[in-house]
Amino acid sequence: MFVPKAHNPLLAAFLTLCASAFVAGTTLLAKMLGTDTLGPALNPLQISQGRFVFAFLAIALAAVVMRLQFTPIAWKTHTLRVAFGWGGVTLMFAAAAFIPLSDATAISFLNPVIGMLLAIPLLGERVGPVRLGAAAIALCGAMILLRPTPDAFQPAALLAFGAALSLGFEVIVIKRLSGREGPLQILLINNVIGVGIASAAAVWVWITPTPQQWLALIGIGVLMALAQSCFINAIARADASFVGPFFYATLVFAALYDFAVFDVRPDTVSVMGTLIILCGAGLLVWREGRIRPSAGSPVGKIATPRD
Repeated sequence: MFVPKAHNPLLAAFLTLCASAFVAGTTLLAKMLGTDTLGPALNPLQISQGRFVFAFLAIALAAVVMRLQFTPIAWKTHTLRVAFGWGGVTLMFAAAAFIPLSDATAISFLNPVIGMLLAIPLLGERVGPVRLGAAAIALCGAMILLRPTPDAFQPAALLAFGAALSLGFEVIVIKRLSGREGPLQILLINNVIGVGIASAAAVWVWITPTPQQWLALIGIGVLMALAQSCFINAIARADASFVGPFFYATLVFAALYDFAVFDVRPDTVSVMGTLIILCGAGLLVWREGRIRPSAGSPVGKIATPRD
């Protein structure tokens, strides 16, 4: 039987910051694999497959060591969730190869806003003026990052927007899964299904990685497994509205990693767009916390790092 974790906000905040650092690390490695940094560029579908395969191996080992006891599994819900999560991850990895990591990460953070908007027609939820205003602010920030002018438009930014849209659909599915199963079981089942979906897609573009690329693929899987574990355990120990803002530290880590490895410095437009998205997402988190302070908000529930 699944037993909820004890409430511990301080530990939840620390775990979320760790998850943020790990997620930014996976995006950095994906950028290195998607360019010629470590050898011939790999297709995002192959990078996504590596993420699922090696994350599954890491989580399966943890499940064996911890002697995981399974509870009833909602296979259909898991499969639908992973399908959207895999799509979001793949598009995010593709975007990271072409635009600054901070831009790609910021645009992908639209997923709680998109999830909230999708909940209106798909779940019949009612959305008030504050939440609609938060969505409008965040979307304005995304438009700035897209740079919609003939000279500055970044087509690759649409990949990050697609990632946010796919992860937004995942929100709707996760809302039906959260609280029914333990964190380790959720991670294991998600990655089992993810290996199948990602492998079926990657077989058409697969090439033999270089030794350095193999290490990077392993690193993506391990970091993603750690990020998911940290975040799910954080959500289990504090309200989602409390945990959600800490995950935005991913933007800071992404910018630092991009600068350290690729010497990419965010320009004024990037900083402005990112801050506007954070304002909109932050307003949504605040509003959700006031509406459902104990039940947890969809913002936190969906943000399971890069499913």
